[in-house]
Amino acid sequence: MTHLSGRQATVAGGRYGASFMPLKDVLQALAIVLIWGVNFVVIKYGVADVPPLLLGALRFMLAAFPAVLLVRRPSLPWGWVVAYGLCVGFGQFAFLFSAIKLGMPAGLASVVLQSQAFFTLLLAGLLLHERWQAAQILGLLCACAGLALIGLAKGGSMTAIGFGLTLAAAVCWASSNIIVRLMGKAGHTVQPLNLVVWSSLVPPLPYLAMSWWLEGPARMELALRHFSLGSFLAVAYLAFMATLLGYGMWSRLLSRHPANKVAPFSLLVPVVGVLTSALLLGERLSLLQAAGSVMLLAGLVVNVFGGMVLARWRRGTVAHGA
Repeated sequence: MTHLSGRQATVAGGRYGASFMPLKDVLQALAIVLIWGVNFVVIKYGVADVPPLLLGALRFMLAAFPAVLLVRRPSLPWGWVVAYGLCVGFGQFAFLFSAIKLGMPAGLASVVLQSQAFFTLLLAGLLLHERWQAAQILGLLCACAGLALIGLAKGGSMTAIGFGLTLAAAVCWASSNIIVRLMGKAGHTVQPLNLVVWSSLVPPLPYLAMSWWLEGPARMELALRHFSLGSFLAVAYLAFMATLLGYGMWSRLLSRHPANKVAPFSLLVPVVGVLTSALLLGERLSLLQAAGSVMLLAGLVVNVFGGMVLARWRRGTVAHGA
């Protein structure tokens, strides 16, 4: 998920920071949460009939065309666009689609994928030398404990390779976040929707090459020959709803409100993912998987809100002492 540059967030915060989000914008944020949460169920349906790497190629071909004719190219050097497209478009979703195909429950995938926030924290510390705050460290430890519980859980349909591939997808997402930060450090203004649309031109060829190599031309031909209405609807949802509409609305919210008001809504995505997977796919988490999921999401909450709560507590302590 891309973010506004520091200057854009400051401007937005200055314009809207003192007021609550209007009900219309809250409903829009909740609609995005629903779209992105249901996305994991749609992936499960999609990979049932179409090989995962071929599904990725179709998704991003449909997301790129005709959108690139309607959305202005981001004011970035092509190297940044290609790097972002390879990380988030190819890397993240190649691993995620393959994970769900190879036994990762859709609902659990929506939870484990959120570990990207902590991989981002680790990569930012290692590569950008960013200092960690106490709340971030506490959130990281809580999330690591949650991931350990999920990984060690017995029962259910989760496979070890599915779990590992989902973590790899989270690392790729985190890498794309670092790329966005590097864009900002290089003095570029990031336009999230423009970047998502134009970077969608990058993944199709790597997807097709890897599908030809790993899935084989026979499977590709069979899937395309028997391409059903259900497969088309899955690809259309992934391209238009999850990618273009979802990021389009998210970008609008980020342009109207500070990031710290918008970003917390994304914490609801795995909640919707787990609930819709239970309702539509009949998935059930084991006790350890449920406990691990709660701990991981608790770590996210601490990571998002912990610094703000701690700062307010310190201000209150100073004011009381004065």
